[in-house]
Amino acid sequence: MKTLYSALLCVLLTAVSYAQKETEKDTLNKKTTKLNEVIVTGNKETDPVLTIVSNKYAENIVQPKNVADLFNNIVGFSSIKRGNYAIDPSFRGSQYEQLNIQYDGGTKAMHACPNRMDPITTHIIPEEISKIEIIKGPYTVRYGATFGGVINMVTEKPNYLDYGLHGKISGGYESNGNSFVNMAQLQYIQEKYDIVANAGYRDFGNYEDGDGTEIPSSFRSTDYGVKVGYNFTENQRIQAHWRQSFGRDVLHAALPMDTDYDNSSIISLNYKLDNIGKVIKSVNAKAYYSYVDHLMTNTNRPPFNMMEASSNVDATTTGGKVELHWQPAKSLNIFSGIDVFNVARDGDRERLVKMMNGNMLPEPMLFTDKVWQDSYINDLGVFTEAKYSVNPNTILTAGIRYDNVVSDIKDPEADFEAMYDLEKRTEHNISATVSIKKIVSDNFTIEAAYGRGVRSANMIERFINHFTVGQDPYEYVGNPNLDAEVNNQFEIGFKGYEPLKNGLDAFKYEASFYYSFFENYIVAVVDETLDRKFMPNALPEHAKVFRNLDEAYKTGFEVKAELDFLKDYFVKGEFAYVYAKNKDLNESLPLTPPFTTRFSAGVKKEKYWANLQYNLVSQQDNISESFDETVTAGYQTLDARLGINTFKNITLGVAVLNIFDEAYNNHFNFSFTNQADFGRTPITEPGRNFSAFLQYKF
Repeated sequence: MKTLYSALLCVLLTAVSYAQKETEKDTLNKKTTKLNEVIVTGNKETDPVLTIVSNKYAENIVQPKNVADLFNNIVGFSSIKRGNYAIDPSFRGSQYEQLNIQYDGGTKAMHACPNRMDPITTHIIPEEISKIEIIKGPYTVRYGATFGGVINMVTEKPNYLDYGLHGKISGGYESNGNSFVNMAQLQYIQEKYDIVANAGYRDFGNYEDGDGTEIPSSFRSTDYGVKVGYNFTENQRIQAHWRQSFGRDVLHAALPMDTDYDNSSIISLNYKLDNIGKVIKSVNAKAYYSYVDHLMTNTNRPPFNMMEASSNVDATTTGGKVELHWQPAKSLNIFSGIDVFNVARDGDRERLVKMMNGNMLPEPMLFTDKVWQDSYINDLGVFTEAKYSVNPNTILTAGIRYDNVVSDIKDPEADFEAMYDLEKRTEHNISATVSIKKIVSDNFTIEAAYGRGVRSANMIERFINHFTVGQDPYEYVGNPNLDAEVNNQFEIGFKGYEPLKNGLDAFKYEASFYYSFFENYIVAVVDETLDRKFMPNALPEHAKVFRNLDEAYKTGFEVKAELDFLKDYFVKGEFAYVYAKNKDLNESLPLTPPFTTRFSAGVKKEKYWANLQYNLVSQQDNISESFDETVTAGYQTLDARLGINTFKNITLGVAVLNIFDEAYNNHFNFSFTNQADFGRTPITEPGRNFSAFLQYKF
């Protein structure tokens, strides 16, 4: 690894040296440098195609459990739920490492738990997020290896409008679960430097579903962060960001154990030199490190009297990036760079067996199971992406990327070692994209793109050894010889705006249609030659092993339409549909969302705003039986939200979610597991929920 980081450092030092020479030639500096924390900036010559930007979280007026809840009102997204804490976003039926999820243009923090009790969305508080940017497919090569799309969660940046001290304090309450959130933020800004510090505390109780059933889902979390920036010149800035998150006593209704603690630490360092010269425009560099320490136990579960189980696992994620922005011609922008993404995990599960074959043992027996088997995956990527302005209204983009992926398992379990010839493995992946954006008029834009996204298998798919990590009760076994998944995705999208008259202000519309065919798609398939390892008399008797599929595809669309009228009023409709097919097993791919529709109407005025949202989710009967999916009934819910800005610097929000107290479960919800009063059925969503939120800014 020293070689990889030496390469990064060498590129950075060379670029900075050349950049400083160029700066001496071109001293026309106009504004303070902004770091590349965002990837969508409103610049048609540099922004990626087929993107979504969502930044209206103040209008949701409900305290998100974690960042994944912020995706609930973004068209095309669903949530994979195991409880109130362990929630993963899914986009168009892609999830987990199929989505390239990051903070501030590149920082990552990978989960330590094999059951994803601690996904990346749990390591930062939602109130820190100023906006979420989504690239809908593998249509850029600049932000790491990308299979199903890029999700960039942008934390709040210093407000440079006024120097001095600024801040905000907020608090909220939810009736369903008697839940509280609190958050405070301070900013101190001067010409040369700025400091942003924040802290938050969340205490969520068990919620009740629409039938009045209490769902074990409580948790507490404490977070704080400090961001310090220094401006060497108007064109040169460095910024450090340190944050920690501490989850405590987390109940997971749909997982075998609960979280005693989940501690994460993330540090990142960003540097940018801008407005360098006529050819080299800027250089960006980023480095980050994250560490997650996670303990889960079965103390509060029924099997505890027969067997005590605890698992202490950890994950270390490191990475970095150096990117140069070139402009060899006025109409041509080129972005070239190198990036590194490394993840290593280790940890064991200890089982103290008190009962065997129905009989209490005179002396409990202690067993140790290797969870991650001391494994790692390292990815070194090199990329170039060019954007050519064919004319002032047409942008052509082409990019290519090479990833060198090295994986190894350093402490294998004996039975896993007997299954495979375990050696360090190196993969060579090539990704590419080409797209065109045509601004037909001031009111209409059309985009078309093809992307080849390549994803090497993640650590669960490679190295897990007889652990129940899926939606079903099977034990899963990894396969270190998996080929990398390939997504060949085609998409066309358009958006427009039509001004109207006679009380009707405007009609806005947006649509995307896509088709993907996959190579080497990774799924877990029952292996009838491999028996389960733990509790051998239990069902199912065989284990699942990860395999590559030869033939699979996915297609779908998203459509949005909005009518604005009487200056401040609107009605809006949003529709999302995905169809997926696994031809090898003649069934759907797992975790494919149902057809989803949302209708909303509201008013937006200077002093207040309000809206009603009607959510309509269809039955999902296109299922993956091999994934143990069952048909999910459709459901309908209604939400109401109101915000008031009457008082200076004070915002008050109230909401009623699931007004009619509907009892339902999402198709993506995992099933109750090891719970005393529940069978193995999907966990249900919260019933009626009253929410209030108050924020003061200064």
